[in-house]
Amino acid sequence: MSNDHDTELKQIAQQSASTATASEFSILIIEDDLVLSEQLCKLLQSEGFSVDACYNGRTGMEAASNNQYQLILLDVMLPKMGGFELLANLREHSQVPVIILSAKGAEEERIKGLRSGADDYIPKPYNSQELLLRIEALLRRCHPSLISNAPSTHTLGSLTVNRVTHKVQVASKTIDFTPIEFKLLRALMSSPGEILSKALLYQIVLNRSYSTYDRSLDMHLSRVRRKLTAAGWDGSRLQTVHGKGYLLS
Repeated sequence: MSNDHDTELKQIAQQSASTATASEFSILIIEDDLVLSEQLCKLLQSEGFSVDACYNGRTGMEAASNNQYQLILLDVMLPKMGGFELLANLREHSQVPVIILSAKGAEEERIKGLRSGADDYIPKPYNSQELLLRIEALLRRCHPSLISNAPSTHTLGSLTVNRVTHKVQVASKTIDFTPIEFKLLRALMSSPGEILSKALLYQIVLNRSYSTYDRSLDMHLSRVRRKLTAAGWDGSRLQTVHGKGYLLS
């Protein structure tokens, strides 16, 4: 077994141990495309999920067998063990919900995935908002008791954001945010101290690809800053990191 393999499993074990008592959902991504995997991680973390990632079928199988996840996102074309083989092996001892994400979008592949034990099948490229809705629907169906216990708010000092009611408050004062402004603030609050790329935020917040000359997100961020500052919270903590993205300090 390679050092990289051991290191990956060690990281997975550490991450799972640190989140085992958290009330948020834990999701495993098994995807060999590192860029796509990172984008998925950021997207799901921005929604409040705890996320682990594996990059081949073998480590994915071991992580899925040795840890308790509420959902698995599974690619089909994986090195060392294909997605369908992994799913068949997993179903011998686990009924954890699985969504297949695959570039093979043909009808026969979808049917094969569902017959192999997948709970849903989404062809690539996919719409991020559709993916989130499908994840939410599957979790609601498979883990109804956990849904009711999932955290609904993010709090940072006197600032509170409620993902269910879409309410933003500073102390006891409610601030009026547009849906886009709300999604932008919630994404940044989900990863305080971490730079989120413009490409990621354009996908999460605006549901479109980032263009170099598109300043839409800058405009929305400026409005969020002004509204927070007017309500008595330091809006300058929402920072633009030139050439990289945005950061909530």
